[in-house]
Amino acid sequence: MGYKQDFLKFLQYEKRFSQYTVKSYITDVGQFYSFFDLDLNENLLKKINHHDIREWIYSLSENNISSKSINRKLSSLKKFYKYLLREKLIDINPFNKIISPKKEKNLHQFVQEEQISELINKKDIFEQSKNEQTDRLIFGLLYGTGMRISELISLKIESVFLKENKILVLGKRNKERYIPLYKELNEDVLQYLKYRQGVDVEHNFLLITTKGNKLYPKYIYRVVTKYLSLYTTINKKSPHVLRHSFATHILNNGAELNAVKELLGHANLSATQIYTHNTFEKLKYIYKQAHPRA
Repeated sequence: MGYKQDFLKFLQYEKRFSQYTVKSYITDVGQFYSFFDLDLNENLLKKINHHDIREWIYSLSENNISSKSINRKLSSLKKFYKYLLREKLIDINPFNKIISPKKEKNLHQFVQEEQISELINKKDIFEQSKNEQTDRLIFGLLYGTGMRISELISLKIESVFLKENKILVLGKRNKERYIPLYKELNEDVLQYLKYRQGVDVEHNFLLITTKGNKLYPKYIYRVVTKYLSLYTTINKKSPHVLRHSFATHILNNGAELNAVKELLGHANLSATQIYTHNTFEKLKYIYKQAHPRA
């Protein structure tokens, strides 16, 4: 019986991992075996060093295996080698000198400025909705302020200051922040308040359903997905995409990073810096279009 089979039993009976977890480990170990032809001679495990392992990692990368998948395979192999060391089947663990690849940073998806503007300006597309006024203001506030969906739902009438063109938002950890409203959005909120007066409402939350109830997450997701699908083909069409679009667009138009941090309600600047990657992608595009040697 080989080392691989012994490891399989160790995972099943000693660690009591699920069959899916065990299968994942054994698959990763099996691929490692195939790369080094270990099925023919398992004793070669003792001769594999950290340089060899780096070659294996490089081959995975060359085959377009993501860093996330590579890290999972490394985790499997590290556990395998720890088992071999514990059973005294090897003397040195070469994986101790291996540093896992950095995870790829997923860039936030956002809608192009022209698409957002067309959607918000073309108000007749909302007229088919039973809750036209609410649907329209959901878009206006999510994109115009960059608020989170939970902040939008919990926004109350007394938090709206139309004379000062601003709203008071209650964010994470009950931290309050003021967000400006541009003139047109300020007028939209005013019109909505007039509409709201004609609906039987027993609470002071700003946005309401057709029955006058407080909004709920599923409703907002459904509305945002519906209308974004008319104007963009990006994979994600969630309310958070409008928050990403807000941050990306104002950075593209010259806003300072610290100002965006305050508007988004981030606790530290590192959370905001991800949006600079999006703006850099735009700069690269402009560079390629404009530079004669690009």
